[in-house]
Amino acid sequence: MRIGVAGVGKLGEFHTNLLKQIAAEASDVEFSGVFDLNPERLQEIGKKYGVACFSTLEELAASCDAAVIATTTSSHYAIARQLLEARLHLFIEKPITATLEEADKLIRIEQEKGLTIQVGHIERFNPALLAVEPYIGEPMYIQAERLSGFSRRVTDVSVVLDLMIHDIDLVLSLIKSDIRSIAASGVKVFSNELDMATARIEFENGAIANVTASRLSRSKLRKMRFFTRNPKSYASLDFTSGKSEVFRLVPPDQLSSKNPIKNFATKKILEQFGEIQESLKEMALDYVSPDVPKINALKEELEQFIDAIRKGKPAKVTSEEGRRALMVAGKITDEIRNNTADLD
Repeated sequence: MRIGVAGVGKLGEFHTNLLKQIAAEASDVEFSGVFDLNPERLQEIGKKYGVACFSTLEELAASCDAAVIATTTSSHYAIARQLLEARLHLFIEKPITATLEEADKLIRIEQEKGLTIQVGHIERFNPALLAVEPYIGEPMYIQAERLSGFSRRVTDVSVVLDLMIHDIDLVLSLIKSDIRSIAASGVKVFSNELDMATARIEFENGAIANVTASRLSRSKLRKMRFFTRNPKSYASLDFTSGKSEVFRLVPPDQLSSKNPIKNFATKKILEQFGEIQESLKEMALDYVSPDVPKINALKEELEQFIDAIRKGKPAKVTSEEGRRALMVAGKITDEIRNNTADLD
């Protein structure tokens, strides 16, 4: 399988580096080269990684069976359409496109030609999430916060499409229910797009997600908290540090540890919650700090994209899922615009 990269900005360079590694490790994968509209940047990356440089998309398409699109969101549709028409499987960085209409057109071509599109919602592969996922049952309340500093690189899109869409996708993948309603608010500060936004998403099964994103923070923060049932539990995870914790109700004989020393330390942690243990009757409050797998999330999603093509199976994050995240992001943006007169 021959694979290349369209767009070698900061993120495209990461893809180039990792695909070179994957090609060196897998006998059936060949890294074909890179394409970018900026000839200086193209030659810089080509020389740095010792890869071929394509001056046109046609050259890239002729030399590849699959490609990664890591260009600006506004260009996703035009590039993806041309490469799909050339019968290439595609990994498209999030969001899938700038509009739902564009996403629908790409999905139709994908289906007509029997190709695979995977959307780069990288947090699905975050080790902290992978560690905590087996311990959370059915989420009924999710609180997500994603804060970062301001970057000129992303002022062409709102914070909803830049940052919040990561958590939108995670919420949609974890809560298996249709959306009942969305309430949202936000502001522009340093750009012509939303720089801060918060949304409350209510689902038909009664679940609620509160999602906040800002690019006006002096420090980075990427956290998510879950309150779940089946089993009843509270879980928190920090996407940046990789730390995750789970507090759940279990029968006493199903406590996660039988080690007296570890149980003593766990008891001290649980005491911070107050007098919960005394009110549990037949159940026990269990504390789990899951081991976090040591994986590179970006490399993992690229390997799963390649594996989906090999085996002809659906991508981990399908084009339909990418479309749904984009749809919800659009509804949040529309809700903010309807509630705020100066956003037009």
